[in-house]
Amino acid sequence: MAERHIPVKMNHLCCRICRNLLRNPATVPCGHNFCMRCIQDRWDREELKNSLCRCPECDYEFSSRPQLIRNTTLAEVVRDTEMSYSEEEEEEQQVPKRPRSCTETSGSTLCWRHNKPLDVYCCTDEQIICAQCTSAEHGGHRIGWVKEERRRKQEELKNTQTKFEETFQKQVRKRKMMGEMLGQIQDEARQTEAFCESVVVGVIDSLQKHYLSVKKLIAAQEEAAAAQVRVSLQRVEVEMKEMKKRDAELDHLAQTESNIHFLQKWPSLKLICDRICSFHEASEDPLLPFELTKRAVEHLGRELEEFCDKEFASICQTGGEEQQESAAAEEDDIQQRCEASNSHPRVSRTLAEQNVEPKTREEFLQYACELSLDPTTAHEDLAISEGEKEVMLCHQRSKNPGVRYPERFIHRRQVLCREGLQGNCYYEVEVKGDKAEIALAYKGIDRKSRNKLSAFGANANSWSLDRSKTYSVSHNSDSILLTTPPSHHRIGVYLKFQNGTLSFYEVSDSMNFLYKVEAKFREPLYPGFWLGEKSWIRLCDLTQNRL
Repeated sequence: MAERHIPVKMNHLCCRICRNLLRNPATVPCGHNFCMRCIQDRWDREELKNSLCRCPECDYEFSSRPQLIRNTTLAEVVRDTEMSYSEEEEEEQQVPKRPRSCTETSGSTLCWRHNKPLDVYCCTDEQIICAQCTSAEHGGHRIGWVKEERRRKQEELKNTQTKFEETFQKQVRKRKMMGEMLGQIQDEARQTEAFCESVVVGVIDSLQKHYLSVKKLIAAQEEAAAAQVRVSLQRVEVEMKEMKKRDAELDHLAQTESNIHFLQKWPSLKLICDRICSFHEASEDPLLPFELTKRAVEHLGRELEEFCDKEFASICQTGGEEQQESAAAEEDDIQQRCEASNSHPRVSRTLAEQNVEPKTREEFLQYACELSLDPTTAHEDLAISEGEKEVMLCHQRSKNPGVRYPERFIHRRQVLCREGLQGNCYYEVEVKGDKAEIALAYKGIDRKSRNKLSAFGANANSWSLDRSKTYSVSHNSDSILLTTPPSHHRIGVYLKFQNGTLSFYEVSDSMNFLYKVEAKFREPLYPGFWLGEKSWIRLCDLTQNRL
């Protein structure tokens, strides 16, 4: 069939590159219009030749590649003009009008425009068309057969069904494990109650034993004080007898008539009486030991009461925080806690109760969490592995340019994980290459800006460990240079969300501490990574290394 003749009035609606009607028209800064695909391909070839981007119509050179914007008004003009021209052509050929769609709207298998079989599929526009539509309107597009596309889509459907079934089975297993966990919670609550009761009863028994020892002390004090008073009483009785005797002698001397006898006896008798009257015993208060004992026991009681109030309040507060943290944790974290409680319940309970910082890798693995990379957030220079565990830098972009994820990092070679972390979480990453960043960020981090606001560690929504020839930790554009040079490829990250701490380690035969960040986290944190040239990062599988 001869090529359609385009009237002069429609020449202005044609692309100067492909010479066809404008498809998805874009306007460049100099004012000329081209097909979005045509001008992008032209500038891609010019960039490969290291030449400046030019306007194909006026040959104007741009200092940098302009940002293309779709000309919506021009697109509507092209559409309306094309529809008007098609209607005129149909009236000339006296062909009845059909529904305005290449795809059948009422079961038709013929193209409404050319009345030919719909056996071709345009992968670029995702439309079912006929062979004549291919040459007329879909030049330069990726074209395939409808049957082949159906076969490919059928495979995608089967894969989706398989993944859906696998996900459903995982949910079934999670539900079963959660049901088992409810039973374990009840058993653990009863065991904890019995354990605490035994501890408190033991403390009461210990207090009872000490109280019995105090009772023995009081009895000894009573006996000693009573003995002291008895001795004093006997001495007083002897002194009283002596005083009565001397008093009788004084009466007898006072009644004597002989002056000589009086004067001879009085000096010696006066000396004895003066000695008796001047005798004074400085005796100790026998009640003093009892007063000292009461004061000591009263002081001990106050200290024990204050200590118990403080410690039991701390225990109740810690238990409430752990309960709130457990309610807000992800389902995957619940599953990990179920598995951990089955494998090593005593060790995990001890660390949680004592709030002890892990030191060995075995203790860190108690808080291991499963992570996966989110391809919808990855910069287009990053390639994600099929298992969503590895990411590497790859400049060859083989993706469909029509796909645009709103969550993607536009100007930074960064990617986030799917999982948001709360509670106590630990994970490890293996890093290869000269430069990389291991970060945690809030979900609302800027992903569109060209400036540093979208970079990990350069804003208030992210924290980053930068690894190159040295280590540095960054947050809100403030960086701290660490003295430790990189010596191992595996990095461990330990988050204590409620406590507001984030710690980084180098993992080898031992855990080598790098730095601890202290902050007040207000929402879940998403692990993220930035890759330099020739870099590669892998999320380590810690399930096989757990105790």
